[in-house]
Amino acid sequence: MGELFRSEEMTLAQLFLQSEAAYCCVSELGEIGMVQFRDLNPDVNVFQRKFVNEVRRCEEMDRKLSIRASRCCLPAHLSVFTASQATFEKLENELKEINTNQESGSTQAGVSLVLCFFFSSYKSRGLRLFFLAVHSDHLACETGASQPVSHLLPGQTAHIVLCSRFVAGVIGRERIPTFERMLWRVCRGNVFLRQADIEDPLEDPATGDQVHKSVFIIFFQGDQLKNRVKKICEGFRATLYPCPETPQERKEMLAGVNTRIDDLQMVLNQTEDHRQRVLQAAAKTVRVWFIKVRKMKAIYHTLNLCNIDVTQKCLIAEVWCPVSDLDAIQFALRRGTEKSGSTVPSILNRMQTKQTPPTYNKTNKFTSGFQNIVDAYGIGNYREINPAPYTIITFPFLFAVMFGDLGHGTLMTCAALYLVLRESRLMAQRSDNELFNMVFAGRYIILLMGIFSMYTGIIYNDCFSKSLNAFGSGWSVRPMFMPDTLTGNRILQLDPVVEGVFKGPYPIGIDPIWNIALNKLTFLNSFKMKMSVILGVIHMLFGVTLSLFNHLYFQKPINIYLGFIPEIVFMSSLFGYLAILIFYKWLAYDAQTSREAPSLLIAFINMFLFSYSDPTNKPLYRGQMGLQTFLVLIALACVPCMLIVKTLILRRQYLWRKHLVRRGKTADGLISVELWHAELRRDPGGERAHRGRGGDHPFNFADVAVHQAIHTIEYCLGCISNTASYLRLWALSLAHAQLSEVLWTMVMHIGFSSRGLAGFFLLSIFFAAFAVLTVAILLIMEGLSAFLHALRLHW
Repeated sequence: MGELFRSEEMTLAQLFLQSEAAYCCVSELGEIGMVQFRDLNPDVNVFQRKFVNEVRRCEEMDRKLSIRASRCCLPAHLSVFTASQATFEKLENELKEINTNQESGSTQAGVSLVLCFFFSSYKSRGLRLFFLAVHSDHLACETGASQPVSHLLPGQTAHIVLCSRFVAGVIGRERIPTFERMLWRVCRGNVFLRQADIEDPLEDPATGDQVHKSVFIIFFQGDQLKNRVKKICEGFRATLYPCPETPQERKEMLAGVNTRIDDLQMVLNQTEDHRQRVLQAAAKTVRVWFIKVRKMKAIYHTLNLCNIDVTQKCLIAEVWCPVSDLDAIQFALRRGTEKSGSTVPSILNRMQTKQTPPTYNKTNKFTSGFQNIVDAYGIGNYREINPAPYTIITFPFLFAVMFGDLGHGTLMTCAALYLVLRESRLMAQRSDNELFNMVFAGRYIILLMGIFSMYTGIIYNDCFSKSLNAFGSGWSVRPMFMPDTLTGNRILQLDPVVEGVFKGPYPIGIDPIWNIALNKLTFLNSFKMKMSVILGVIHMLFGVTLSLFNHLYFQKPINIYLGFIPEIVFMSSLFGYLAILIFYKWLAYDAQTSREAPSLLIAFINMFLFSYSDPTNKPLYRGQMGLQTFLVLIALACVPCMLIVKTLILRRQYLWRKHLVRRGKTADGLISVELWHAELRRDPGGERAHRGRGGDHPFNFADVAVHQAIHTIEYCLGCISNTASYLRLWALSLAHAQLSEVLWTMVMHIGFSSRGLAGFFLLSIFFAAFAVLTVAILLIMEGLSAFLHALRLHW
């Protein structure tokens, strides 16, 4: 249980893994997640390591998993076992064959469908009627009739039709105008073009997009024009199709095309059904394949961090691991060896090192969210106090001070409770929504914030901007004494001086009568502002106190006497005294004398200015001037103690030890100069650090002085600025309460003002609007704002 409040004790261990068991052993170590591998090949190129080919194979399989074939994932699988590899290759080849056949069939079906459109031409504007018109004109010219040839472009003559050749095809509808102008200019008007739109869009076999096309036929005379027309068609990406000259041949070809379309459609339907069955069977295990491939890639990447023994039969690895989990690591190595079938066990050997171990804090699903909040600011040094367990209480409490509302806290608690109770099912669904995953990861934080908000809502007696009169108000307004006052005034101010009105304090929280008082804000502002200062001072003093346990653990008495004690005295002398004055004023003044009570803010400012002759602000108690002068002098004396004295003592200890080194003799059993200088580099201040913690830089007076000056200035200024920063507890609480009250007055109050059946429907509409605005503004926006401000106060 003690390790919960301090980072885990770590040790450096050496692993000897047999080549055939290395994969399974690393896999088991990855499952427990208790070791951190060190790179023993920092000078070796990534492409020259032993398992680089295996990593590439995993990357290739991972790439295949992401391939999309006809908008469906093409599964892939990589396994160290031959049977799994054969299963994947069989599935992959089957899907490739299905997709190839389907693409080929779709292409053939598209061509046949276009031919069908080309010959049938849907409507009367089609090519079949055009051929009939051309044929009738041709007969008229042969018989010497005087009817003109129809459907000719301007400037065209009938002899083009009498003895002509033609090409027919399909082109994109948007290219028709340009296509027609190009034919006219290149062929100098010696061609005859006729086109008809295909009403239904066609599917492009290559892209699958829907495109609109038109069929066309071009009549010309001579081989030279034929070559020009074909080149223009190629340039405009028009597809040419064979077209028989006689109507009977076209009719027979159309019948054949229709039959071919029916056959292809049946084949395509069967192919699509077969592919869907294969993909549905593969989709059941595609997520497992994703996990396996990426896990294998991570394992081989880890194996590349190991050294290879000269015999090529053993892998040597170095890992950081918690001392308390050595037995679990041994069991994991044993399981890996058994799974691989190896007869030689893997060996775990602890090593002694002077390197600073990494910081590791154990977490579970409840504490992980709070640990992430702490680690987002910075990870503490090795074996330092872990603030995360204390944050479990302080973070939701400070949030609740700003968000305090019984109704809103209940809604937040219910939402978080839903996520907690259904966490197993929601984790199994694995949503890709980043916002939802972030909220789900902090479900326990939200749950505690909601519970604490309910508590502070009871203290504030605030539920959707309304007060709950559960125990009866402590104020008694008797109409027999004040009938004119109650009936003639719409504004009520609570005056505690009025005799016979106050019966006693409300059992818990704020009296509900304040909800209808005009001076409600005056009372609540004073109460919440002073409460924010008290909570801020307690929170900061608690944070400074935690450093004492670090100094005791690392055996640094100089940091206690010249660091912790001056810091705690400085804070207590100024801002701790201010918190005591707040309590004193609450206890020393009652309803009768509260009007004569001096201002704490002015008294605190006069304390720093040594000004005690202000007639508008009388002393709070006797001897106030002497005590406050003494406290300010004590606080000012702590500054040079932290700034100068500690640095001089560190330098004095360094020089004293250096002087002893020069007098020491190795032959007499004293430590050598080299070893003593190494000891000084590890411990320049003279106090022994925790075992395993060492410094890499020798003592430098200028660096130590600058560092201590920065720390002292930052702490002294931080005490002032952070105390003022805690006033955001008051500001956010006031903003939330006022916004909730405005929302009730502007929305729900209008709904309650109507009567009858129409009022019921109007109330339903306004309640829906009130609910939406409450969730969107007060729960989400105000909740996020209070969360960020609580995060700032902890950081």
